[in-house]
Amino acid sequence: MQTTQWQNRSVGDFKYHVGLSSLTQVATRDDRVCVLNILGGESSEVTPVSHAYSGGNVVFGTAPGKGGAVLPTPIGDIPVYNNVRDGLAAGHRFNCGVVYLPPSAARDGVAELIRVNPDLRKIFIITEKISVHDAREIRAMGQQHGIDIFGANGLGVADSWNQVRIGGALGGDKPGDSLRAGSIAIFSNSGGFSTTIAQYLRMAGWGTTTVISSGKDVYIHYAAPEFAFALANDARSKAAVLYCEPGGYYELDAKFTKPVVACVVGRWKSKLTRAVGHAGAMAGGTDDAQAKERWFMDKFGVDAIFTPDKPVFSAKGALVTNIAHIPAALTAVMRANATLPDFAPEGNLALKAWFGSDEGLDLPEDMRLPVVQAVAPYNEQIALLNQQIGGVVPRQSMKDASGASQMDAKTQVSSLHGTSMLEAAMLPFESNVALALVHDAGGQNDRKLIAPAVAAYVNLHGRPELAAAQASREAGNAPNAVLAAAAAIVGPKRQEAARSALSFMIERFHAAGLGMEFGASLSESFDITQVDTAGLPALTTDQPDPRAQALLAGVQTRGGRSVFLRWLSNLPGHPTEAAVLAAISATLAWGPLSRKRISLATAESFPWWLQLFGTLIGASADAARHEPERFCGITTADMLGKASLGEIGFAALLGRAPGKGDLFAFETLIGLLLTNGPGAISAQGAKGAVSADGPEQPERVQLNKALMGFLTHTGYAHGGNGYEGIAYLCEQFRGTELADPSAPDPGVDVHALAATAVARYAEYKSRKKTSGSLDIAKLPGVNHPIFKDKPVNLDPREVFIAKVFAERGESNVFHAFYKELVQQLFDAGVSRNVYCVNIDAVIAALLLKMLWKPLQSGEIGERELETAAFTIFLYPRMLGCAAEIDDHLNRGRNMDTRSPASQCQFVA
Repeated sequence: MQTTQWQNRSVGDFKYHVGLSSLTQVATRDDRVCVLNILGGESSEVTPVSHAYSGGNVVFGTAPGKGGAVLPTPIGDIPVYNNVRDGLAAGHRFNCGVVYLPPSAARDGVAELIRVNPDLRKIFIITEKISVHDAREIRAMGQQHGIDIFGANGLGVADSWNQVRIGGALGGDKPGDSLRAGSIAIFSNSGGFSTTIAQYLRMAGWGTTTVISSGKDVYIHYAAPEFAFALANDARSKAAVLYCEPGGYYELDAKFTKPVVACVVGRWKSKLTRAVGHAGAMAGGTDDAQAKERWFMDKFGVDAIFTPDKPVFSAKGALVTNIAHIPAALTAVMRANATLPDFAPEGNLALKAWFGSDEGLDLPEDMRLPVVQAVAPYNEQIALLNQQIGGVVPRQSMKDASGASQMDAKTQVSSLHGTSMLEAAMLPFESNVALALVHDAGGQNDRKLIAPAVAAYVNLHGRPELAAAQASREAGNAPNAVLAAAAAIVGPKRQEAARSALSFMIERFHAAGLGMEFGASLSESFDITQVDTAGLPALTTDQPDPRAQALLAGVQTRGGRSVFLRWLSNLPGHPTEAAVLAAISATLAWGPLSRKRISLATAESFPWWLQLFGTLIGASADAARHEPERFCGITTADMLGKASLGEIGFAALLGRAPGKGDLFAFETLIGLLLTNGPGAISAQGAKGAVSADGPEQPERVQLNKALMGFLTHTGYAHGGNGYEGIAYLCEQFRGTELADPSAPDPGVDVHALAATAVARYAEYKSRKKTSGSLDIAKLPGVNHPIFKDKPVNLDPREVFIAKVFAERGESNVFHAFYKELVQQLFDAGVSRNVYCVNIDAVIAALLLKMLWKPLQSGEIGERELETAAFTIFLYPRMLGCAAEIDDHLNRGRNMDTRSPASQCQFVA
């Protein structure tokens, strides 16, 4: 029988041609390479690195129509010819071909290499998505002519001992950083992970021999069986790491004689009904990830996957499903073979704690970042950066985007500066003011400063803000329009002096060396005489300023501390109101400024915000409640020195002091309603106002006008809709003689009330359906478009609030009614499952709990009830939209909220 030349070259007992007997032959220093499509986008970047790393192994490349060109590399130019025949005619010789051609041209490129070059021995195909038909023909050509083919859809091969790379980008731009000579061979279906695994091994003290990126097309031309045979004959390689993806039976047929760590990934692909990414197993196959896991467990004689917590392995090998576990598994397997790592570990790639800034964090010593001197020129740049006051963020279009708020689409829980509304619901009013201004809830001292600073602007007796608000109120406007009228008066000139003083204080205290450490702004030891007072603005007067004195007294009574107030009090004369407000603002801003958490523009706006918050709370109360030294029955001294913002806000809303339970419910509502993300209509109004003013010149943005944008974008459908739930509850409890909705035994049969409500609603739905109408009103506070379709549905926000109040031992008969209602709707067959009680029901139940007694006593009527329900929404959303305004001012671009004309529609 006649044998062909390639059959004489074939090795092993394979039924097909395999020409490489050892991994030492995969990539050698004697190999010479021709690259097809060498000037292509990927090849022109990768080939120069391979060429230089390998000592100049690429003899020429091809690029049709570009003959005569060259590809520059660090060690000299590579000539380019129109085709392979021209390169050979020029005297170049090669035994390896690399294919970077498009999928449709790959087969013809392989054919050209084989047809014109009898010296060809190896082909490396980088091209991905080659058709099955072409892959079969490539396979046949290689077998017919005795050529070893690697790929397709691979990154080629590399040899760490020989320092040779052929094909793709194994090892990245600096192969030597990952490919350190050692004793471990790598065979990987993933090109990118080939390098990653080599780097993981190096960190653990293991170097590599040969690294093969096999690719993962349907045909893997040089597959696991060929690799196992070559591994057995490579004296350098003591073990191997395999990275395997679903699809194909190559690994099942491989016969390993050396230890192996196999990483099998892609369990999720078994659920697919079509191929995704690398060609892999799909639903119904027996070559999915779990099947491959079983193959390797059988080969290794183990019964489980290796994990650091449960290290299952044998001397034959270990199976892992996470590449991060490969080094530990390999070390364990090799220890069982009495083999130590190739060299001392160089570190590890485990996730480590990283801090943008550890300022103010009390960290363990081993986590504390050491302070070191950077090398030039970075040391100079860092020095300049340290002189910068506050943070700076890049500008971008902020349409439908926010750096302040977001909503979790799954839980529907919004957050503001990283604090969820459920967390905010547990905070006092002052902390939520801090959250809006300084981006966190602040501390006890912050609350002692915020409360009097805001309260100082609540009593509007004799001020134009109150006159404007009252005129709007008497004209029949809704609460949002009433507050907008007051906000219009609080323009930039109203606190211009305070903002100027604040700017001076920040600049001079920074220059004087006030530290950036936690609590620096409260320091009792800082030498205030170091502060340069040259060019001092008018911070004091010869005569005492009553409003300034009252504000200072309030801070002192509350025990508030401030190095800025201490400095101000030591200046000659008497501090002005603007100076006191500036000193409080500087104290609040100093820590966040030092940590670059807020910008200087944000800090300098604090006096304006504090005045606006106080003004809008005050404007929500009728003019009759504003007296010379008293607001809603609270004296000025008590407002500034004793009352919390929650108590003041409650009094403004209802005209009376809250009970303990009322105050907690009120502040819970404040936290819950802070934000609904940047997509809320109210936030869109605020952001649009900033965009129109032009945030790229932040000094031109009018904060009061931006708040008016928020106010004009609230209404009876957005903000006042809480009244619908209250009205529904009032209807259900009418005639029950309920006295105290918070009593553990309110004396009301909630079960019977719910049954009556369900019967009425069932009759209503039946009547509507009989008449052929599909316009069936929904029950307010029941069901939710996200939390549905389960046997029993729950709104996680409602669950959280219910748990909090249960732990406090507080009852709410209205909330209990809603819980009974959704159960009976299901029991009566009105709903196909148990609806959730949504967050709107919680808000309505909390509000009505506070308002029930004055409603029953006749102190308030339906109109006042609706106004209160609307206003309780405006208080917290004022804070949330202030955060959106500040965020857009710092990040946004001029007119960035407009919609392009192409996205707009005309409706005839």
